[in-house]
This record gives sequence, C-alpha cells and structure tokens, in this order.
Amino acid sequence: MIKYNLKCQNGHEFESWFSNSDEFDKLNKKNLLECIYCSSKNIEKSIMSPMISSLKKDDKIEIISKDFKNEKANLLQLRKYIEKNFDYVGKDFSKKVREVYYDKKSKKAIYGTTTSEEREELAEEGIDLLTIPWVNKDN
Repeated sequence: MIKYNLKCQNGHEFESWFSNSDEFDKLNKKNLLECIYCSSKNIEKSIMSPMISSLKKDDKIEIISKDFKNEKANLLQLRKYIEKNFDYVGKDFSKKVREVYYDKKSKKAIYGTTTSEEREELAEEGIDLLTIPWVNKDN
C-alpha cells in the first residue's frame, strides 16, 4: 500500500491510498479519481515526504536495546570515574560547591545531590552544574 497526497485543478488537497504506484496512474488515466471536495477529475500527485522503513519492529527494538546497554555501560564508567576522583559530599552539595566556587584557591572536585530549588539558586549565582544520570551498579 502507498499513500499519496493528491491535488485537484482547483487547488484542493487530500490523501488517498493505492495498492501501488501503477494503480494511481491507471485510475487517473481512466478518469476514475475525483476530488473529494469538488468532484474534479483533473487530479495530480502533490508533494509528499516518503516513509522509509526497512527495519522490522523486532529489529528496531533490538537496536534500541543495544543502544541503551551501551549508554548504561558508558554511564556506569562515568560513575566509576567520579567515585574514584571526586569527593562525595551528599546532600551538603550546594553548601560545599559554594565553598569551592568562592574559594578561588581550592580546586577540589566534589559530587553530591541537590534539590531543583538549590540548583536554580546556584545557577542564579553563576555556578554551573552538570547533572549526570546516576545509574545503579546492580540494576
């Protein structure tokens, strides 16, 4: 099946389904197609965007599943790096990040958690944060 956007001589646009592209040509040559609005028999194909899908649904799911597994592995690697190289400050993150930010001598790398309100306050102070999805190791 193929869907075409059609247009009559009066500028009306509408859609119709055909079993293949040859069917449209045959029906149109025999003047069996007509505009659904004005019954004009002068019908042309209008500009349309093709729908291309060479993958089956199961193939798409498998590809997405592989992508998620790869992303999860990347996030786990990032988590491992952060845990090894940064100091965990927990829920005191907004307080500790201000200390690090305003003490220009400190190059301390920290991580922890904040509320959305705390993140907004830090952003208003000009403190940029990076939020990382924290993937569970055992999930």
